[in-house]
Amino acid sequence: MGDEAKELVMSHIRRDMVSNLLDKGKRLDGRKFGEYREIELQKGVIDTAEGSALARIGDTMVLVAAKFDVATPFPDRPTEGVFMMNSELLPTASPRFETGPPREDSIELARTVDRAIRSAEMIDVKSFFIEPEKVLGLFMDIYVLNHAGNYVDTATLAATAALTDLKMPKIENAAIVRGEYTGKLEPKVLPISTTLIKVGNHWIVDPTLSEEQVTDTRINIATTEEHVCSMQKGEGSMTKDELLANIDIAFKKGSDIRKILLS
Repeated sequence: MGDEAKELVMSHIRRDMVSNLLDKGKRLDGRKFGEYREIELQKGVIDTAEGSALARIGDTMVLVAAKFDVATPFPDRPTEGVFMMNSELLPTASPRFETGPPREDSIELARTVDRAIRSAEMIDVKSFFIEPEKVLGLFMDIYVLNHAGNYVDTATLAATAALTDLKMPKIENAAIVRGEYTGKLEPKVLPISTTLIKVGNHWIVDPTLSEEQVTDTRINIATTEEHVCSMQKGEGSMTKDELLANIDIAFKKGSDIRKILLS
């Protein structure tokens, strides 16, 4: 039997195992359908960054670091600062991740986290204006250190936490004075991501890697305290009632995770 045939057989075995457990109201790791794995969060883990955080959901770990630099504004937004997000799925994080140019999954992760933060208006980029042709550029890097499922929620949590840790640099003569700061960013909203997948007839939150591998439908919903700020649907389809129910779940889980962020 070739490798592809073996993987196909294993895929069917995984699906049957996960589906049968869900039909009995159970998950592989014993959690309830709407229950997250254990969440841990550390801020300020990189001294040389203006803001940083390490987030862990279960065994999935993501590090985010933020750095300021002086940048040229975009021509159509001459008085607004620059905000850019980059992500790396480190080869050591999973056998699925490879070395080389950014993978499609890596690009999509950066876009998903970026969209949640931008749409929530967590950052006032207009406050990054220095003088004509010069603005602050905020550059954030996401590093997936270990992938055991649901790195999107983990990365969004780490990015939001890094921004709450962000120190605003001192500016003199249109240049950053390294090592000197004027205060914290103090964001007004805190976007949190909740990922849900459907396997058979069952919706579950915070899927493990084994659960992700048998997904029928996936949706990622980012919320602030008051609003849905972004949604990203993956494969599959859902009804209107399922979507509304998942939004309610996302608000509840967002509130729970936000308490961890603020503690």
